[in-house]
Amino acid sequence: MMARTDRHCRYLLRQITARTLLYSEMIHAEAVLRGDRHRLLAFDEAEHPVGLQLGGAEPDALARAAEVGQVFGYDEINLNIGCPSPRVRAGRFGAALMEAPDLVADCARAMIRAVDVPVTVKCRIGIDGRGAYEDLKAFVETVAAAGVKSLAVHARIAVLDGLSPAENREIPPLRYDVVRRLKRDLPTLEVVINGGVASLDEAKAHLDAVDGAMIGRAAYADPAMLRAADRCIFGAPARAMPSRHDIARAMLPYVRRTCADGVPLHHITRHMLGLYAGRPGGRAWRRALGGGGHRPRAGAEVIEEALALVPERDSADEVPPRDAGRPNAGRGSGFAPPPARESPSINSPAR
Repeated sequence: MMARTDRHCRYLLRQITARTLLYSEMIHAEAVLRGDRHRLLAFDEAEHPVGLQLGGAEPDALARAAEVGQVFGYDEINLNIGCPSPRVRAGRFGAALMEAPDLVADCARAMIRAVDVPVTVKCRIGIDGRGAYEDLKAFVETVAAAGVKSLAVHARIAVLDGLSPAENREIPPLRYDVVRRLKRDLPTLEVVINGGVASLDEAKAHLDAVDGAMIGRAAYADPAMLRAADRCIFGAPARAMPSRHDIARAMLPYVRRTCADGVPLHHITRHMLGLYAGRPGGRAWRRALGGGGHRPRAGAEVIEEALALVPERDSADEVPPRDAGRPNAGRGSGFAPPPARESPSINSPAR
């Protein structure tokens, strides 16, 4: 997710779930090739499994950017053609590329030839003017013929004329039935469902029909919701879930060494604001981090001060999660889990 799933966010999420596949923000291929690669791509080894999400429309540039991502150690390279923002359309990448399936296939083919890690695609079920199921199926078949074996499909069309990115996440109706039909018609393709998935229970409910589910903004707003993902989605052995305090304390060594490298504390703590969402002391936690994170030379002590304002445990921490039935069933970006691979996806981010 743009402006969300940077390396600090992903490190936090990895303290909560070990198995969920995490994704970077979408980065344009030209930024990778011309920009500060360390700033854009560096990540902590603890973040694995992690996918790099690229944007662009030029096969050679995408192939070279994918190579750079592989050198940096990413476990997957994802081509995002689902983003509906006006800037993306003006640059002719993102969701606008659903008008050009042959070009997308050329891009994917070049990326696949350039790297050894999986290359995947994230798309919508259509765009304005090309919203028929037959258009989606033809698009996916063209991309799959280029060698793509896994697609994450947002179950809304993207309205490129007249709707903002935020409106495109809310106004077009969710059509999960279309994604499920796609999986039925193309059973050998890994299909990960995306869009509006707000809980692990909802993610699990999709897994009878598709291979994985992506959770994005819901997990960003309440990251602790992912505490049961390893057991409920991936079938990991049952164990006590970490408390929210455990998660916050696990961040302290990372905060100390990262701030020592000159990173402002608020770059990290902004991703932690939702850790106590809907819990006693949650407002005090947010205020303490929101204000303290901007203090000059602020460090881990701000988190420790904020923890003192929140009850060590609340009843919600004691409620056991429901069991899920299938191991290896989730993906998550943003946040979601996957099927055939041992990494799920939650969209950098359920994909």
